[in-house]
Amino acid sequence: MIDLRNVPIYQIPRKGLTVWRLYGVIGSVITLFVATGVFLSTQWQNWPNYIYYIVFGVVFLEAIATIWLIPNIRWNHWRYEVREHEIEIQSGLFVVKRTLIPMIRVQHVDTAQGPLLKKYNLSNISISTAATTHTIPMLISEDADLLRARISELARVAEDDV
Repeated sequence: MIDLRNVPIYQIPRKGLTVWRLYGVIGSVITLFVATGVFLSTQWQNWPNYIYYIVFGVVFLEAIATIWLIPNIRWNHWRYEVREHEIEIQSGLFVVKRTLIPMIRVQHVDTAQGPLLKKYNLSNISISTAATTHTIPMLISEDADLLRARISELARVAEDDV
């Protein structure tokens, strides 16, 4: 029996926090370019200056949130644990969600790695069931491969037991 008061024991590696921050930087730069484009295209309309200050203030707050605040909260809450009969994933920013995936429901397990994850030697694991796909993000690539193999093996054993 699972004690739901205990959180899963494994946390996302610290490099995952760095990648989430880089995603925030990329998004903030795009937002800054859009805001600058709006600013340059509306110069001839004689809008009050405070509107531009508000827009760039919002862009600045968005950058702080997506580069520092959200990745820190996300990293602190993300946990996972693979047990013999289930996988437990805890995620969320302000609302923490805990998911139990029975091994018997696992259909297949994939790893994925984009260019930024590859640079930091990280991979995401996707665990597919008939109903949905769950992801454990930002694992060290070697650990992700080992965990994928372990989940696959445990899922086969669970299927054989039925």
